Amino acid sequence: MKIRPAVQEDVREMMEIFNYEVRNSTASFAITEQSYEERLAWFWSHGGERHPLIAAEQDGRVAGYACLSDYRPYEAYKGTAELSVYVSRDFRRQGIGEALMRELLDMARSCGKLHTVISVITGNNEASIRLHEKMGFSYCGTMHRAGEKFGQLLDIVNYEFLI
Repeated sequence: MKIRPAVQEDVREMMEIFNYEVRNSTASFAITEQSYEERLAWFWSHGGERHPLIAAEQDGRVAGYACLSDYRPYEAYKGTAELSVYVSRDFRRQGIGEALMRELLDMARSCGKLHTVISVITGNNEASIRLHEKMGFSYCGTMHRAGEKFGQLLDIVNYEFLI
């Protein structure tokens, strides 16, 4: 497996990974699948030291991806980023999510512009919660019934990593 900066040619595979989760899980609260054009705009919104977008490549395929995004749109939040990690269903349980997260946290530390990384996780996503705790994130609180998907009211749990 190779972790590298994501490139435009990865967008279609990253879109397929994301849209699978939209259709089949509560990992994303998105209800509607994204088009290629929407995902391309998302791709171009990343880059630079504060908002890296990386991909895990295995066997010539994008096995997963991760990014740091603005936590909120206001200037006071510029030192805080929100982490997202998605792994293709074909490559799960191989350490790819952990490797992506480790690389992004190293990038966040070394850029010198971030002091906090936040993750907002669906409350029933035990695998993601375990991974965040393993990587040194601290639980910050639960927002009960924050979203609704597949006819379920869903909690979100917030985790932080202080740099």
